[in-house]
Amino acid sequence: MSIYTKLQQLDISLPPVAVPVAAYVPFVQTGNLIFLSGQIAKKNGQAWVGQLGATISVEDGKLAARAAIVDLLGTLHAATGNLDRVKRIVKLTSLVNSTSVFTDHHLVTNGASELLVEVFGEVGAHARAALGVAQLPFGACVEIDLIAEIE
Repeated sequence: MSIYTKLQQLDISLPPVAVPVAAYVPFVQTGNLIFLSGQIAKKNGQAWVGQLGATISVEDGKLAARAAIVDLLGTLHAATGNLDRVKRIVKLTSLVNSTSVFTDHHLVTNGASELLVEVFGEVGAHARAALGVAQLPFGACVEIDLIAEIE
């Protein structure tokens, strides 16, 4: 099944590539690897602001991570020209804006990981890191980057 058919079944529309707000590019390709710059979670077109362990629940954090992946899929589409060219989602790094006592970063990041497997199947299973940080740009609750291999 085409990745685009799967996205349609999941009622996911790919957004355009986010315009960088600092000195970086949305993606870089070297060989068959594409490195996508970090994407903050957005809600209603604005940064999804908050801190896990203080103002945002784990369930909402999972939704925020999922939202960041949808934006990254839009960037990956722009980078590849066709998501069906993705051979493997290699690595995901998730930064979770959290209090010093919050320890469920891995559960928040599951929102991203589970969607990638839903969309790509086994090809979407990836290595990852889920890290807690004191703050993110614009006060966002989650930021995610990823590396993909293409055919």
